[in-house]
Amino acid sequence: MAASSRTAELIHLLLLPVALLLLFCGPHGAGAAPSTTPLSVLCNGDVYGAGDPFAASLAYVLSDLLARAPSSSPSPRDAYSISPWPNAFAYGHAACGARVPTHAACAACLGSAIAQINSSCGAAAVGARAVLVDCRVRYEQYAFVD
Repeated sequence: MAASSRTAELIHLLLLPVALLLLFCGPHGAGAAPSTTPLSVLCNGDVYGAGDPFAASLAYVLSDLLARAPSSSPSPRDAYSISPWPNAFAYGHAACGARVPTHAACAACLGSAIAQINSSCGAAAVGARAVLVDCRVRYEQYAFVD
């Protein structure tokens, strides 16, 4: 009987670290996709019109963020951008959380954030922010720090 009690104790001691590991890692294991569930999407009510140079500036900033944020330092992946054209500056920030396992997963999450901005705010908002569970994107016509 004592041996069986000792075996049960050993099993519990071995299972405890495994249970803790599963609890703290959750669905974000090494190969898991990032969560693109939106926590908030905020839109600037001002819009730019057809032919506005801000459109080119914004396209530049979003493209730059999608290229640079996923490949920045391993964790967290984070980048700021500013358009190079002084007649219509656009500023942006993108970041992926530390739980996003790969560059590709970060890029996918940021792409989803931009798509959610476009869906919620329209494609002509002069500023917007999407905060998802595992990443975030913001752009504005003015400089900011997140």
